[in-house]
Amino acid sequence: MAAESVGGTQTVERAMSLLACFTEEAGELRVSELCALTGLGQSTVSRMMSALDRMRFVVQDDRTGLYRLGPAAVALGTIAINGSPIFRASRQIAQNLAHRLGIGVNVAELSGFTFTYLCNFEGALAPKSFAMAGRTAPLHATGLGKALLSGMSSDRVDEYFAKTPQRYTPHTIVDRDVMEAALEETRSRGYATEIEELAFGRACIAAPIRNRAGEIVAGLSASGPLSVLDLQAPHQELALQVIEAADEISVALGYSPSHSATAFAAL
Repeated sequence: MAAESVGGTQTVERAMSLLACFTEEAGELRVSELCALTGLGQSTVSRMMSALDRMRFVVQDDRTGLYRLGPAAVALGTIAINGSPIFRASRQIAQNLAHRLGIGVNVAELSGFTFTYLCNFEGALAPKSFAMAGRTAPLHATGLGKALLSGMSSDRVDEYFAKTPQRYTPHTIVDRDVMEAALEETRSRGYATEIEELAFGRACIAAPIRNRAGEIVAGLSASGPLSVLDLQAPHQELALQVIEAADEISVALGYSPSHSATAFAAL
């Protein structure tokens, strides 16, 4: 019985490792590529991919032989996002804000030392050719990330920076002391900003979302190209709208709004 349990667990782990090989950069893969990525033998990969194909977790192109994620994987992802209380509380609020501002509005949930986008809505001035939901991003190089880091203890932030954060542009903050100053500013005014720290030509402004206990568990941001989002200029009105939307989501999650008064006063 124990041997069957070990074998079943190993089969599941192998199947999950194959599905995890598919990324935005590698959306279609051959059996040989899956073998190289997982270290599994060709017969094992072929057999497991055929099983995943039958279950519609992957789909194989008849002409090229390439595999891509299938409708069953899409359905699971949709169920996961729709099951998130943060997504349910934020979806309409974020959509309304994007319509008012005309730029992109994103909501992301903290997960360890990264965050995952739950939803994004395009504004007329900042269209995207891709969906953000399900993507992950680093904490130190984004406005959303700073909003999330601002709720962590000093020890947790130290732990994050001990892993030598990646520099994406010359503007990326990779120094712990410099980040501490940025986090203090974020805490005092109630929002964070980011200008070309993750990608050139982009900027965002973000505010934290809190749960019933007052813990920062997610964030909301407004983002777009520098041509329409100039954070070097006065942006208090935009910051106020972002904070108000984030606070509205926090209230929907059970947080008391009385704690945010100081943030509004700082504006």
